Amino acid sequence: MTDYPKTGRLMQRGTDFLGCETAILCGAMSWVSERNLVSAISNAGGFGVIACGAMTPELLDAEIAATKAMTDRPFGVNLITMHPQLFDLIEVCSRHGVGHVVLAGGIPPKGSVEAIKGGANPARVICFAPTLALAKKLLRSGADALVIEGMEAGGHIGPVSTSVLAQEILPALAEEHVIFVAGGIGKGHAIAGYLEMGAAGVQLGTRFACASESIAHPDFKKAFFRASARDAIASVQVDPRLPVIPVRALRNKGTESFTAKQIEVAGRLDRGEVEMAEAQLQIEHYWAGALRRAVIDGDVEGGSLMAGQSVGMVREEEPVGQIVTTLMAECEEALGRR
Repeated sequence: MTDYPKTGRLMQRGTDFLGCETAILCGAMSWVSERNLVSAISNAGGFGVIACGAMTPELLDAEIAATKAMTDRPFGVNLITMHPQLFDLIEVCSRHGVGHVVLAGGIPPKGSVEAIKGGANPARVICFAPTLALAKKLLRSGADALVIEGMEAGGHIGPVSTSVLAQEILPALAEEHVIFVAGGIGKGHAIAGYLEMGAAGVQLGTRFACASESIAHPDFKKAFFRASARDAIASVQVDPRLPVIPVRALRNKGTESFTAKQIEVAGRLDRGEVEMAEAQLQIEHYWAGALRRAVIDGDVEGGSLMAGQSVGMVREEEPVGQIVTTLMAECEEALGRR
């Protein structure tokens, strides 16, 4: 990164860990973070991450193979911890020699970290940490790096903002551990600030969702271009007995439908028709289907337009390479003014 010496120096630990040129990860967005976008980000020097989501092992196998055919650079795979076939998915990643596995959606189940790090092709494990206490626990349990993601992010979110998490976690852990910051990042100026606080790199999702290489439907992208930060709202939990991780998405009829879905599932839980784990899985399947309708079919009214609050900074479709270059140049310029 000779063009960005200050940024390169601060990102060094992140690039060494990921094996790429630029410590900018792409957040794993279901239906969006697939072979085309992932390979484009890795080819541009960043770090693409396949969103496994609800894929079967067979589908993940095909997606990894297709991505490897489009890039010879490192990329990762994001696995949801509550997936019923998690260990089969881990085996698929191992068989392909995937170097980095991101575990998301909850605390990794017993044996999962060990399976990733101790297989035929050991991989590095990246976990999400919403609190300092959990961050320490995950590191003790074998996580090699962490992503701290604030509630400004799109998709599933926690209750705390990125700036607060960064102030709490980076001073305590960043000196000895690789920590990436995510949530609400839309410009390189913000990247500069987090790097100076000790972050090894950053993760962005919303900015890449509208890249030229993203397969998202044109109407999905247009909805992003029209939106402001306040249009990306968090879903409301209807029944406290049904623990639902909030999701941030652009306000539309789909957000109203989710409220109705929660009431339906809570009713089935009350009647003993489903167990809690199954009820939560039904909610996840709802989101997967609603997101697909928006991303693939272009149903911007009834589908789920998952977006972070940085959506207000996304105004046009750009190639991934240009997005990465712009972010790095902005970061370098900001660091140069310090």
